[in-house]
Amino acid sequence: MTNGPHGTLYIGVTADLIARIYQDREGMGSEFCRKHGLTRLVYVEPYPTIEEAIFREKCLKRWKRQWKLRLIRKANPDWNDLWEVINA
Repeated sequence: MTNGPHGTLYIGVTADLIARIYQDREGMGSEFCRKHGLTRLVYVEPYPTIEEAIFREKCLKRWKRQWKLRLIRKANPDWNDLWEVINA
């Protein structure tokens, strides 16, 4: 989640992506997203198990910011909000 291109980044994990993003967009999600106005989903990685997702989340949180930006730019160069794609 972010508040705009190259803005504040939030990395999280959820078992229900649509519900979680809806909550964040409506200001009912994580405190961090509320505090920083993070309403744009710009990157997603699906995993078959929650354990794998949590492992990846922990790895990404240890990454340098530039690495995270590069990962997002590679998958979503225009930093489009993916909400419309996943909520279709």
